[in-house]
Amino acid sequence: MTSPHDTDEVFATVAASPARRVMGVSMLVGLGLLTLYVAMASAPGLAWQGFLLLVSGGALWMGHRMWQATAHHIELTAKGLRCSDGTEIIRIADLEVLDRGFFAFKPSNGFLMRSKTPGTRCWYPGLWWRMGRRIGIGGVTPGSQTKTMTEILAAMMVERDAG
Repeated sequence: MTSPHDTDEVFATVAASPARRVMGVSMLVGLGLLTLYVAMASAPGLAWQGFLLLVSGGALWMGHRMWQATAHHIELTAKGLRCSDGTEIIRIADLEVLDRGFFAFKPSNGFLMRSKTPGTRCWYPGLWWRMGRRIGIGGVTPGSQTKTMTEILAAMMVERDAG
């Protein structure tokens, strides 16, 4: 007989809805185009024009990165969280703290986790990020999906600590 932890069953997923995805990318691209227009039309000096061009390029690049990142989704399995491209986000055994509080420095509609071991820096704009031991899930994701995922994660942590 196999235990539920031997399977690769997905308990919950978090994915950016098409409307949120388009809205987030549109805002970044709009900012990039607006600052590009201001840089070309009415920059007060060469330094300001360079700064505005830098901001424009950064916003357009961010829009492109967000479009690529939000094509993926996050899956919760018995082993841990993973991205749909195969990137392991965190193992349940390494999950130390789950913070979904109102005052937590977390992504919009998301939650924050702390791992026992640091991981490599990774960033999927609008979906998830990791810096050392801190991991943020959320951004352009629906709050209902992340709330369900945090409740399941909290139950898995209680089960892990009890056993």
